[in-house]
Amino acid sequence: MSWDTIVVSPHFDDAALSVAGVLARRAGSAVIVTVLGGAAGETPSAWDRLCGFASAEEAARERRAEDARACAVLGVDQVALDHPDAPVAGLRLHGLETFLTEHVTPRTRVLVPMGIGNADHEAVRDQALDVLDKVGARETRIYADLPYASALREWGGPSAEEALAAGAQARALAGRYRLRPESRLRLQGSEWALKRRAVLCYASQLAPLACEYGEFLAVPGPLQYELVWAAGT
Repeated sequence: MSWDTIVVSPHFDDAALSVAGVLARRAGSAVIVTVLGGAAGETPSAWDRLCGFASAEEAARERRAEDARACAVLGVDQVALDHPDAPVAGLRLHGLETFLTEHVTPRTRVLVPMGIGNADHEAVRDQALDVLDKVGARETRIYADLPYASALREWGGPSAEEALAAGAQARALAGRYRLRPESRLRLQGSEWALKRRAVLCYASQLAPLACEYGEFLAVPGPLQYELVWAAGT
């Protein structure tokens, strides 16, 4: 199976939160591949308990079902790797390497998270970029992770790109790539309605996210804004 666009999503919901609008405007086929798609372990994590799950297995099963509904809304395929949804610092994500090696061609457009606000996102980003360099991918894109990026007071305004470029994540990437802002989306009307429908599919996550990020689903609000950079060498 091959796709024109592959979105690397560290967890279930990251792609929809961050680039649903980009996916809505895409040309050709697309897939969201969730890297940490397996159960966290024998006992639920603190986040799983906060979301109301009684076991890690239940959390993984229900989140996968939520993700399937969101992918259907966005008209994209779903792939969930079986890496445990647990901290990945120092671990090699062999399933991610295998997936990208098998499915990425020089013409595939691959979207990878910048790694803002979450160590797991950083690990997924770095390992995905290592593989993409190895296979000679030419259409690599970096997207701003939401809702984490919205913690910047500049988010949603004209200086958001500059503020992110000054951050540690962008500086780390700048030593490896030339980052050029490519997509600056402000979703309204039917585009926002589509993204909202996709995000609402992740019902188990919404209340805990609201506790941390406030009115993140508000209109106007932070999820209406999306940023993507082209990563050149």
